[in-house]
Amino acid sequence: SLISFCFSHPACSPVLQAARGYARPAAKKKEIPSHLDDLPPTMLKKEYANLPIMNSVDDVVKRVLSLEMASQKEKLRVKKQQLVEKVRRSPTDNGSFEVQGKLKKGKVAILTARIRTLEEHLQKHPKDKSNRRLLLMGLDRRRKMLSYLRRVNYSTFEKTCQELDIQYSPPQPYTRRVTKRWLVKKALCIKVFQEKQKLKAAVRLRQRRERQARARAAREQQE
Repeated sequence: SLISFCFSHPACSPVLQAARGYARPAAKKKEIPSHLDDLPPTMLKKEYANLPIMNSVDDVVKRVLSLEMASQKEKLRVKKQQLVEKVRRSPTDNGSFEVQGKLKKGKVAILTARIRTLEEHLQKHPKDKSNRRLLLMGLDRRRKMLSYLRRVNYSTFEKTCQELDIQYSPPQPYTRRVTKRWLVKKALCIKVFQEKQKLKAAVRLRQRRERQARARAAREQQE
């Protein structure tokens, strides 16, 4: 009969039927929110935003030149500019520490945008060691700049962290595990340093006596 034929067929065996019963659909990956989501899609790109001709162009052209069809790199450029504007003291301020940083490429606002982009990338690709290294380097550079700003001007440091939504944590003090080998090495280094200081003291004493002898001889000649 037809039923017996179906059960005798390899594709309809009881093992395969049980396996189909345990099969589950693949779970969809959860979308990770991005810090670029708050950018309005109708905003024009940075290089086209201030052109007067944009007021008279067609809507299709505006869509092509807006962030709706922009790449992530172009959106990140706009986001960096927004963060810089938040911490800028005045519209003409391009050299303040919280905008430019002590290093040429170490801008706090731009570093913050890069760090958040790398964090989102590593949430999707946690095995990307190259970008993880770039993330750690960026965090360390930003922590150093914020630490300097915290010592120099605390009010500006507090405002910068508040505007950029940064949770600053001071670096932990360095601790080293004390081992027997490290203690022996430290004792040897201290002994070498002390011997070197003794040699330097003997040389300085000899030089001082020579100067005193020359000065005594010069006084005797004048008399």
